[in-house]
Amino acid sequence: MPESTLHDLLNKTAALHDHLCPKQVLGVRMGMHAGEVLELTLPQQDKRLLTIVETDGCFADGIAVSTGCWLGRRTLRCVDYGKVAATFVDTHSGEAVRIHPSETSRQRAHRYAPTAESQWHAYLHGYQLMPIADLLVVNRVCLTVSLEHLVSSPDRKAVCATCGEEIINGREVMIDDTVMCRGCAGDSYFHLA
Repeated sequence: MPESTLHDLLNKTAALHDHLCPKQVLGVRMGMHAGEVLELTLPQQDKRLLTIVETDGCFADGIAVSTGCWLGRRTLRCVDYGKVAATFVDTHSGEAVRIHPSETSRQRAHRYAPTAESQWHAYLHGYQLMPIADLLVVNRVCLTVSLEHLVSSPDRKAVCATCGEEIINGREVMIDDTVMCRGCAGDSYFHLA
């Protein structure tokens, strides 16, 4: 597959939202740069790259379009810290990088779009034009959870002893030798009304 250009990828993410916003641009630029740093051809056609985004929304879709990582392919995860940041993991080598915007990227955006009609438009256009060194910060990182645990086993199934629901992908937990889902084990985001 020929390498996608910034313009192509921005068009694809804009089509998902019927608009283009600065966070989509950041997501696309981060994903493209992750490919360069990890020396991977993106957007991927296989499942070699695993990406963990730290917020949802337009940013995450920019990441998905530029990397080929998607929730449905089990190559995109969201650990919602409310940050425009992502960690990119090469599942073959185990190498991982975390990328986020530079703390001065917003101020610098105005230099690259001095005639922008608003601050928002300065971000939108500036982020597309800025050199990576002015826009993004890249840190090599080590995961605190094993790659095997993140990727898990898609064919593994268990049944929660408390609620009786099926648990897939090896996501069950053991409490006193009892198989439970995370919700019944006390890590639930809901309760029955």
